[in-house]
Amino acid sequence: MDTFLIKALQLILSISILVFIHELGHFLFARLFKVRVDKFYIFFDPWFALFRFKPKKSETEYGIGWLPLGGYCKIAGMIDESMDKEQLAQPPQPYEFRSKPAGPRLLIMLAGVLFNFILALFIYSMILFAWGDTYLPLKHMKLGMDYSETFHEVGFQDGDILLRADDVKLERFGADALRAVVGASTVTVLREGVETTISIPEDMMQRVMRDKKGFASVRIPMIVEGFSGDDSPAALAGLQEGDTILSIDDALTPTVYDVRKQLENRKHQEITVGFSRNGILQSLRFRTDTAGNMGIFLINNPNRIYPTMTHTYGFFASFPAGIRLGVNTLKGYVGDMKYVFTREGASSLGGFGAIGSLFPAVWDWQTFWMTTAFISIILAFMNILPIPALDGGHVMFLLYEVITRRKPSDKFLEYAQIAGMLILFGLLIYANGNDLFRFFST
Repeated sequence: MDTFLIKALQLILSISILVFIHELGHFLFARLFKVRVDKFYIFFDPWFALFRFKPKKSETEYGIGWLPLGGYCKIAGMIDESMDKEQLAQPPQPYEFRSKPAGPRLLIMLAGVLFNFILALFIYSMILFAWGDTYLPLKHMKLGMDYSETFHEVGFQDGDILLRADDVKLERFGADALRAVVGASTVTVLREGVETTISIPEDMMQRVMRDKKGFASVRIPMIVEGFSGDDSPAALAGLQEGDTILSIDDALTPTVYDVRKQLENRKHQEITVGFSRNGILQSLRFRTDTAGNMGIFLINNPNRIYPTMTHTYGFFASFPAGIRLGVNTLKGYVGDMKYVFTREGASSLGGFGAIGSLFPAVWDWQTFWMTTAFISIILAFMNILPIPALDGGHVMFLLYEVITRRKPSDKFLEYAQIAGMLILFGLLIYANGNDLFRFFST
């Protein structure tokens, strides 16, 4: 429950920030062009609001709704999710959205997306300024990686070290490496000191999404970080923090996975543990506990085992670096969107549960801001899609007006808004239904 609450709080805080900035973009540009804003709300407020306030001499009511599915900026004279037909039935007023030229209306609609993208770039820049860019180079992963069954089927072997995707050098492990691998014709790995080429099928990404087995994990040795208690079998036998376990009985165990495999079905049995302490090989014999464990905690963060690289940035240098990171993140996300229109991609769509799972189980500000920046990129891109009821739908009709010099009728825009809202609700139900299905099927 603690984990759920921590993730939920991070999700709510992140969404609140992003919704506020998005609607602030619409609000500021509306006021710039002297368009009245009737309401400015974070979250939706059907039937009632958690908080509402209207300053004296202000035309705008500010508030916080109870339904955390987004927010809205109710702009006078605009056909939006409020479906305020009474206002639209009145003659157009100079302060209304519909009375302004197409150019200002277009900028007002683009402002929310623009503010979200700028926010992401700013967050990325400040992350690089505050923490730098620390990563684990693939070449430093001396034990290679453990690959999923899907990648085993095309020729990868546990322990392979990624070198190149086609002719592009692979430098760090992550989403970009996965995209490069699944999009390549061949991948070159270092296998037992010899470069080996693996052919990648064209439908590799679809296989990954269909099998839901993931890509790979970094292979790490089992290094003792601590013990489960004073009565830990390993502690009583004489193992110490920092010892690296190398073998169980006569079986070599270079990785954590190998150790765990050897301890299967070894409940309360005598084992001989070979280990390295300060470069000296030693061994101890002791009995595992009733669960087959040695009673140790291990270092499970590869960044604490293998040497990392860090790029630091001054305040001004962080901005171009943050912009590059944001643009590359957007390119990667847009490139992934083509898989949404496949059967495997549609089944992998997720809602609030999937978004919440992006946040860590413990509160970490660097990860929180990195995730928030990524969601801001997603929000900007999704909102610009040409779907009625989204900003992109309004932009689509405005561009039509600019090109043809013909404005769609209010009745047409009203029907388009309803259709768009039905599409969005359908997608919302489908995506969150996928989350529930995955939750109950695990």
